[in-house]
Amino acid sequence: MDWSAVTAEDLVDALREVDWSMPPRPVPEFFSRFTVPRSYSKWTSRLKCNLYYYRTNYFILIMFILGMGFLWKPVAIVAAFMTGLSIAFLNDSFAVTFNEKVTRTVRQFSPHLAAKLRPPITPVLRGRPSSKRSIHICGRPRWVFVLFFSAVSCILWLTSCSLLTVLWALLIALFATVLHASFRTPNLKARLNTFREEFRAVWRNYSEL
Repeated sequence: MDWSAVTAEDLVDALREVDWSMPPRPVPEFFSRFTVPRSYSKWTSRLKCNLYYYRTNYFILIMFILGMGFLWKPVAIVAAFMTGLSIAFLNDSFAVTFNEKVTRTVRQFSPHLAAKLRPPITPVLRGRPSSKRSIHICGRPRWVFVLFFSAVSCILWLTSCSLLTVLWALLIALFATVLHASFRTPNLKARLNTFREEFRAVWRNYSEL
């Protein structure tokens, strides 16, 4: 896959749609080989490839640095968790998986309540959905949960008086992520994984026709 032709918008869309439930890459692989990119185009291609391939590792890294920054402030740790959860809900795969697990758990105690948590049925016209299926969580549109957890996290940030601390921790986390993605040499496994994800996307679009 030619990562130089992938725009930032394409990368964001891919990260939003890709499956985030997969475990992180092994630590030895994550810190195995580093080299300096030879040109600006090589750097941008490597940056986008690593951000996509090590996405779970970078998410854990950011959450770990934020957690270390608020080690003595439990309210700030909860706020960081709420912020990470609201961001995770923006991913289609995570939102669908979260909704299925919650519905499955509620069904064990109350099947009637679990039926109410199901997403609305999309009408079908001539064998095709009338519109693109929207993501629902617990029977409500996804944006309701994103706004709710974002608002709760903002309130917790304000009450914990840690805005300056979170800014510094977030800057350090983002800097560490960009630094690693810039110098980590993409391996053959990353390239094969990229081709596999690309094939799945093409096959999914083909099957929807």
